[in-house]
Amino acid sequence: MTSETLTITQLRAFRVNVNWEGLLPIQGEIIVVEDDPTLRMLMVDIVSEIGATVRQFDSADDALTYLLEAHDNCCLVIADHGVPGQIQGTEFIEMVRGRWPIIGSILTSGYALDLASIPPLTIYLHKPWSLDELVVAVASILQRSEEHTSELQSPPLS
Repeated sequence: MTSETLTITQLRAFRVNVNWEGLLPIQGEIIVVEDDPTLRMLMVDIVSEIGATVRQFDSADDALTYLLEAHDNCCLVIADHGVPGQIQGTEFIEMVRGRWPIIGSILTSGYALDLASIPPLTIYLHKPWSLDELVVAVASILQRSEEHTSELQSPPLS
C-alpha cells in the first residue's frame, strides 16, 4: 500500500468530520460502476441523498466511454473491482486518474485485494461496507477536492 492510499480504517483514525455546508452543492457528477443492481441502486441512492448528480454503469467499459465524452462534469468515480467487461475497477480508476487527476476515486471489492495494487489517492472500501463508511469516503474525497480547488483559486501570498 502506498502512503497515498487510504483505507476506511485509516479514514476513521483521522476522525474525518463531514461539514456538508462547505461541500454543498456538489459540483460535478459522481459516477458509480457496480455490476450488482441492488448494490448499485443503494450507492446511487446514498450519493443522490447528499445532492449529487449520479451516473450509473454496470461496466467500467461503459463508464470510461461516457467519461471520454463528458469528463468535464465528473468529480468522483466509485468503482467495484470485479465488474464485467474488458476493464476491471482498479484499471478503470488508474485510467481515470491518469487522464483526469483531479477526479477523486473510491474502489470497492468483495475480494481480498493486494493493497499495493490500489491506485494512489484512492479510498478502498472492502465489502461489505456500511452506509456510514461510504458517506465518510465520499465526503473525504469531496473535502480533498474542495481544498485543492480552493488552493488553485487563492491568490498567491506576497
